[in-house]
Amino acid sequence: MTTKLKAGNFQFVNRLTGAQIEQLWRMYQGEWWSRGRNINDVRRAVEHSDLVFAYCVAETGRLAAFTRVLTDFVYKAVLFDVIVDRPYRDLGLGRTLLEAVTSHPALLFVEHIELYCRPELIPFYEQWGFTAHLGKLCFMRRTPEPLSRSAPGTSQTQIWPSALTRSCTSDGVR
Repeated sequence: MTTKLKAGNFQFVNRLTGAQIEQLWRMYQGEWWSRGRNINDVRRAVEHSDLVFAYCVAETGRLAAFTRVLTDFVYKAVLFDVIVDRPYRDLGLGRTLLEAVTSHPALLFVEHIELYCRPELIPFYEQWGFTAHLGKLCFMRRTPEPLSRSAPGTSQTQIWPSALTRSCTSDGVR
């Protein structure tokens, strides 16, 4: 028998603590699509997200479910990393996350809310009006080698090749 979500058991948060970011990183390590992510990159991704939606166990503050959104608040919002920790699956937290996102006041008038998912999850997301039928649109991806990962612990200013570093002067670019 599946236990359903009880509102008092979980608390909504829109910011993660350092400990919760570490818990998120551990959750990522258990999934094929996020395994191998670096804790510093996870921290940076969360910090630079426009909106964070998370549910934590009310008694302990332990992260149970998470997603994040990048958006311009007008035309596009992209939902990333919808994840529910394994011990809390089948309780309705995924539904609760999607309800929070799709009813968030800052996203109500955004023209398109988009996400990535595996084909078997399409029926789940269709409940909130998402569709895989995008007409003539195609999904495309570019995967460059990020410079920031080539030298762990090095700041970006230190790893940029000198040929790419320019300074402006009153008479032009040097």
